[in-house]
Amino acid sequence: MRVLIVDDEAPARDRLKRHLEDLSDYQVLGEAENGKQALDVCNTDRPDIVLLDIRMPGLDGIETARYLSELDNPPAVIFTTAYNEYAIDAFDAQAIGYLMKPIRRSRLERALQHAARLSSPQLKAITETEPRRPRDHVCAKVRNQLQLIPLDEIYYFQSDQKYTRVKFSEGEVLIDDSLKALEQEFQERVLRVHRNTLVLRHELLALDKGQDGSYYARLRNSSDELSVSRRLVSSLRKAIKRG
Repeated sequence: MRVLIVDDEAPARDRLKRHLEDLSDYQVLGEAENGKQALDVCNTDRPDIVLLDIRMPGLDGIETARYLSELDNPPAVIFTTAYNEYAIDAFDAQAIGYLMKPIRRSRLERALQHAARLSSPQLKAITETEPRRPRDHVCAKVRNQLQLIPLDEIYYFQSDQKYTRVKFSEGEVLIDDSLKALEQEFQERVLRVHRNTLVLRHELLALDKGQDGSYYARLRNSSDELSVSRRLVSSLRKAIKRG
């Protein structure tokens, strides 16, 4: 079984690596020091099991696990944590594997033997144990590869049937997040210009009025013509003046 070790602290990664080297049935596939690196490795090398630290800067362990679960063939996940108060009751209730630091080899071996893929209800239960941190990105699945897209590179979100289209500096992708959920999560960074469109605040330059009296959003880095709802014109003008 190929194992990926994910932890932002090198000593913790080294300890797990030494333990795994003593276990004949497991091979260290690689190491990652944050969630983004973990996703990159999983995209290319497809580990069987991920030992995943919960609290990491940037993309934390629970958010990383949520993205990994969207792969067509996701790895099994075992969380590691030094915070014994953190979601332990939820882990136990949902039968989710976890290890308390410092990790002993015997406990690691038992956890590996029972490692399992996480289901959506399990992830939802542990996500609700503490408030979700605001993201600075969205995640899209493109040809069964996970792609993180920073908010700073996004121009706008637009409804596209049951998905949401993301227009950004490198093109466009579809994500599952609804416009309503995105507006709630990124309320300080997006502006609704139409019932089906959210524009990133840093992208909105001005509102242009067409010959027919309709309004359109002028963006900083895209020439796409985005319709603006009349009822939103006044509030959007104020937002543009505030910068």
